[in-house]
This record gives sequence, C-alpha cells and structure tokens, in this order.
Amino acid sequence: MPNSNRHAAAALAILIVLQLTMLSALYAGIEPHPPIATPLFGIAPFIGASVSLALAAIMSKPATSAAGRGLSVLAVLSALVSFGPQKYVDPNFGLIWPAVMLGQVAASVIVIEVVRISRRRRSDPMMASDTGRI
Repeated sequence: MPNSNRHAAAALAILIVLQLTMLSALYAGIEPHPPIATPLFGIAPFIGASVSLALAAIMSKPATSAAGRGLSVLAVLSALVSFGPQKYVDPNFGLIWPAVMLGQVAASVIVIEVVRISRRRRSDPMMASDTGRI
C-alpha cells in the first residue's frame, strides 16, 4: 500500500473510531453525547452512513483510486458535521475538544492526500489511470 493510501486510511480509521465512540455514548446515555436527532435527520443513521463511507473509502484505496478519493471526500464531509469548526461554539466544547481537534486533523490529512494525488495524476500522464497505465 503506497504511503498516500496508508496516511488516508489511518486518518479514515480515526474518523471511524471517533464516530463509533460518539454513537456508543449516545446509546449508553453518557454525557456528552450527540443529540438523538437534528432538524434534518436522526444522528444514529447519519453516523452509520458516515462510518460506511469511511470504510468503503479504505477498501477502495482512499488516495490512489478515483472511487477511493471520492468516497474519502464524502467521508470527510459527513464527519465534519460532528467535528467541524462549528463545534468551537458548542456549549460542550470544553468536554468534546479532543475529539473535535483530532477529527479535524484526520479530515485535513485525508484532504491533503487526495489533493496531492489528484494534482500528481493531472501532471503525470503515466498516473492518468488508476492502474498507472494509459
């Protein structure tokens, strides 16, 4: 596995563990935990979908395949609902800051790897396809 895939897969694994921890806290009723629902959706199904995206990205080579890069970006966007900068003004930020900060670092690593590989693929014709052959 190339380093880009390792870095992105490790960061996706961090997002998975953080989200499963949040979901576990919700089910156990341990504070702080996410709300049961938002005006748009229930949290448990959303976290399930977010974890599924991250797992699918890992299985699809998160940085070096087109599908993996797309799934990685979707996984980051869905994780940022829970760990994005909007959490800085959350009344529970003093309790959740370690997860928020780590989630943002992991999201940043994924985006950096996806952008780096995408740029390299555009500039190198030998990397134009996912197999490295034209």
